[in-house]
Amino acid sequence: MHKKNILIQLDCDDQPSVFDRVVAVDSGADFIFSHASTKPSQVRDLIHGAIFTRGAKDLKHTAVFIGGSDVLLAKEIHDEVRKHMIQDYGLTVSSMMDANGCNTTAVAAVKAVKDSVEFQAKKAIVLAATGPVGQRVSSLLARIGCEVTVVSRQLEKALAICNTIRAKRPNCQITAKAPKTQNELKELISECQILVSCGAAGIQLAQKTTWLDSGLKIAIDLNGVPPSGVEGIDPFDNSINKNGVVCYGALGVGGFKMKLHRKCLSSMFESNQLVLDEDTIFDLSDSLS
Repeated sequence: MHKKNILIQLDCDDQPSVFDRVVAVDSGADFIFSHASTKPSQVRDLIHGAIFTRGAKDLKHTAVFIGGSDVLLAKEIHDEVRKHMIQDYGLTVSSMMDANGCNTTAVAAVKAVKDSVEFQAKKAIVLAATGPVGQRVSSLLARIGCEVTVVSRQLEKALAICNTIRAKRPNCQITAKAPKTQNELKELISECQILVSCGAAGIQLAQKTTWLDSGLKIAIDLNGVPPSGVEGIDPFDNSINKNGVVCYGALGVGGFKMKLHRKCLSSMFESNQLVLDEDTIFDLSDSLS
């Protein structure tokens, strides 16, 4: 008998995300078991319930999605999820962590860069790089061979992110900067071909005069709430050429992000071995256009 596809949703927030549940249904989940306010101490019993109830050959029909607004807690929960799989006996299910859309959004942004720019020692600058999306964008840009400048208001935080990425990608070229003025930021941008802004909603990080005539090839603003994080980029911009700069807004990137989110979830029902994080999601993105 064909087994139903079950997605176990472990959400860090008091109310499990309706957004994530809708995407799960559209991705082939027949049932969604949603758990709110999930704590790492609760994970073991939840995972044992997932892996001991079906035979190994049917475990591809069970998967775990970790979400919520607290990315650090979600990552801790995902680590705990993987800890309680029993690989030696084939008792494992696929899992994905995408709290606040941090992984799929970052991958979608870097995929846009990869598809728009020919890579020959390209230099990239990431604004608000110390947030969850900014960290992942910086890491993935480094992965594909960019020289990355990590920008934050606090140099210490930017340096810490650089050290974390170097530990993961020892051969990467990454530096930390904390410009105090738009003129200082313009000088940094003028040395780059790629700009990705990952700031919080409604906060403008770069004025139009700071970036538009700077020699950039591509500029991406992941803030979808007015005012734009990068002045002059509209949230709906999707590969729009502005003075020679290919521009993407949050909703322009969002179309691919949604397609990628659905692909990740549906893929988890094809195998019980997937562990979807920034790198494996990026690998999966190459199968989409």
